[in-house]
Amino acid sequence: MNAIPAFVIGASGYVGGELLRLIGAHPTFELAGAISRDPGEKTIASEFTHLAPLYGDTPFVSVESAQGALAEARAAAVFSAAPHGQSAALLAEFDSIARNGTHIVDVSADFRFTDLNQFESIYGCEHGAPGLASQFTAAPPELSGAAPTRHVAHPGCFATAMLLGAAPLVAAELVGPDLFVTGITGSTGSGKAPSPTTHHPERHANLYSYKPLVHRHAAEVDSVLAAMTGHKTHVRFVPHSGPFARGIVVNLQAPLTSSVAAGDLREAFVAYFAAADFVHVRRDGSARLGSVVGSNYVEISVAGDGTSVAVSVAIDNLVKGAAGGAVQWMNRLFDLPETTGLQAPACGWT
Repeated sequence: MNAIPAFVIGASGYVGGELLRLIGAHPTFELAGAISRDPGEKTIASEFTHLAPLYGDTPFVSVESAQGALAEARAAAVFSAAPHGQSAALLAEFDSIARNGTHIVDVSADFRFTDLNQFESIYGCEHGAPGLASQFTAAPPELSGAAPTRHVAHPGCFATAMLLGAAPLVAAELVGPDLFVTGITGSTGSGKAPSPTTHHPERHANLYSYKPLVHRHAAEVDSVLAAMTGHKTHVRFVPHSGPFARGIVVNLQAPLTSSVAAGDLREAFVAYFAAADFVHVRRDGSARLGSVVGSNYVEISVAGDGTSVAVSVAIDNLVKGAAGGAVQWMNRLFDLPETTGLQAPACGWT
């Protein structure tokens, strides 16, 4: 296949940087525009020094410049890592000038909810492109077959981990609607702009919960599970800030609807993810960050005592939870093997 031009909106943030890293090593996608609201004279390497070997003196470009290039492309891959509440309007502009061979994967929250009133209530802003919403499907790739829409909204990083842990149980009706989840995320999950919760002296050697039972990703999980499985759930989620930069571990617990042996629970996950190249269900031990950080892989462990189930899921928040999942979706949208450019294993030690 000829090279497919790729555009990254919001390219100067952490997720944008990960998209640039993955695109730079991808055999089919070729960067056509790293888009910044205020590109100035900045180069990709000046913002992300680790990407210098891939991009040299390649500059960031303006929205207008990228749109001009997109209008000339017969087909293109458009990724958006723009902030929540801003992505939709920008993508409506890009979609209006793109040809039919162009696909969009949005990593923001703007197209994750089928009910736009719910989005507006949770995020506190008016939706920027309600007319475009029907063209998006929201789900991790493992929860959907071929994308039923032209474009895709990738779930949030916490939501991705929770969905991968919950979907096999909910789809098989092994659990009821009530799901109890705790999760720990690295500081990159809060974005590039420094804040008291991401500042290193506050985060180092520290661990604390935040937004217990009111975190917005819980509603997102309920929405996607209902769309993908046909079952309503009520996720009760307590997130935590961890003393590390990358990665997420979530632990899900729920009562079983009937007695199921621990081995049978594991087999339910193995069967559900039988065609999922990036999901590894452990035979023993617990899911670990060291097995996945820096990669698009997922590690899952399952335990049960006959009356309840406990599932642990480990992912890299910037890769599987954002940029890697987005590239995986884009591979599928262009009928490429979905593992293309994503098979590098985890770092192991960070």
